Order: sequence, then structure tokens, then C-alpha cells
Amino acid sequence: MSLYQVQKLIYHVNRDPERRERYRHDASAFVKTYDITEQEGAAILNVDVRALYTMGVHSLLLRPFTLLNKVSNEDYAKALKGWV
Repeated sequence: MSLYQVQKLIYHVNRDPERRERYRHDASAFVKTYDITEQEGAAILNVDVRALYTMGVHSLLLRPFTLLNKVSNEDYAKALKGWV
């Protein structure tokens, strides 16, 4: 597992407009530019809140990322609790 790389990717999407646009244009290609596992890449591409949280992604990175991907507050809270 490469938690640092996962968090770095999420940070870049959250904070860097150019990288955010690249992510929005072709998320699969963007994810491949980071040294992460297939499982980590799938969690990012699927915006799998529970998986990312379980991996250890910090909530101050995770919530803005999920907001950019239009995850509602209700769905976010359910995912964190494992209800989804």
C-alpha cells in the first residue's frame, strides 16, 4: 500500500486546478501517473469513501475530494460508518 501517494494524488486534485482538470478529463490516465496499487486506483476512480478512509486517507483530504466528486453529506457519513 502506498498511502502517501494516494494522499498526494488526492491533495493534487483538491488543490491544483491544472491537475484537477486533468483528473476530470481522464481520471484513469491521471491515476496511472502515481505509484499506487490497482486497489488504491480503483478506490479513487470509484470514489469509494469507505475504502479510502479504511486505507488511512486523512479526512481533511478525503472530504474535499468527495465534494469535488459530488458525494452528498449523507452518503459520505454513511460510507464512513460502513452503511453503504
